[in-house]
Amino acid sequence: MILDHGTRRPLKRAARGSALAAVAVAVIAGCGPAGLPGGGGGGTGGSTATVSPSAGVTSPTKAPTTQPASPTAGPTVKPTVTPTSAPTTPAAPTTAPPATGAMSGLRVSGTAILNGSGRAVRLLGVDRAGTEYACIQNWGIFDGPSDDASVTAMAAWKINTVRVPLNEDCWLGINGAPAAYSGATYRQAIAAYVKVLRAHGLAVVLDLHWNAAGTAQATGQQDMADADHSPAFWTSVATAYAGDTGVLFDLYNEPHDITWTCWRDGGECGTGYPTAGMQSLVNAVRATGAKNVVLAGGLNWGGDVTGWLANRPTDPTGNLVASIHSYNFSGCNTTSCLDSQVGPVAAAVPIVAGEIGENDCAATYINQVMGWLDAHHDSYLAWAWNTYDCSFPGLVSDYQGTPTAMGAGLRAHLIAQAG
Repeated sequence: MILDHGTRRPLKRAARGSALAAVAVAVIAGCGPAGLPGGGGGGTGGSTATVSPSAGVTSPTKAPTTQPASPTAGPTVKPTVTPTSAPTTPAAPTTAPPATGAMSGLRVSGTAILNGSGRAVRLLGVDRAGTEYACIQNWGIFDGPSDDASVTAMAAWKINTVRVPLNEDCWLGINGAPAAYSGATYRQAIAAYVKVLRAHGLAVVLDLHWNAAGTAQATGQQDMADADHSPAFWTSVATAYAGDTGVLFDLYNEPHDITWTCWRDGGECGTGYPTAGMQSLVNAVRATGAKNVVLAGGLNWGGDVTGWLANRPTDPTGNLVASIHSYNFSGCNTTSCLDSQVGPVAAAVPIVAGEIGENDCAATYINQVMGWLDAHHDSYLAWAWNTYDCSFPGLVSDYQGTPTAMGAGLRAHLIAQAG
């Protein structure tokens, strides 16, 4: 998540190398910020509002602290406190017994995701931003409510899945992450939110969104997962949720500016820090015994999966899917590109579009991409169930579920899909 200096709001950023980057910049100048979540470097500190870090907390109304508009090649080392050592495996939060229902017992079979009854299901839903940035900015854990009523409002749109972005430092309780919102407190708050979502019959995708290597604080997304902490993060998360296969793991949000070899194997990749490749992250998850479905997102901020099949990580469970992110301002945002670049991958493995959206205060683009994914029996989640404007882009204007223009398009489509 990047934050705009002028509005102090989170914003999306156009994928590097996109042919539409110049157009996106022009749009940004006219109606607000745009870009991809997960970018950004160091921040300047958060709101001083005091918030109890509980599962039902409502965050301060002030938008998150400002972040720069683009990530640096590597993290900036700037914690002001002595970092603590990462626990090998932090104590797992207390999780509810596995839920039953259509979105439980999920596994991969060929190009489909099946549930515990052996029926093919698709992940259709929303992203819920905030848990990647509020904690490290020291003003809360959630950006908006996380109680039962807020999830009821989501479920009324006939969604079946919510993607929850996470912060590596806050989960592990390292590198000076604010004590009030990190470590066991953060993990228990996430566990409580997952419990509410699962009680509504929703699948949950837990996503490593913000991270940093060494002693740097995770105040933004990097080029790729870091070897210092990301495997430990996934060891801990997988240990906590191995008992509920209605919880899926999105290994890293929007890798970019690396090669496909680095994506798979990690190492010194010109990022300024040792990276963890997708293979090492899969290994970390599977070493715990967890069989949960895992998502491996493509390059170029998730818009490029042309090298995915050739560099596919080995997964002994076979529960691995490809993830894309698709925006009107990102790479591969035409039907012809989806046909030529994503189509071959969709013919081999399930596709989950972990983020879809548009920054033009409309729903034209998401209707196009949802239609394509529907035709291929694949999944999509819209960014984001947050009360920011179309440049974020936000789906709702309040947490009772009043839709924005883009949100109205998504809601109508999901209700129609539900029959």
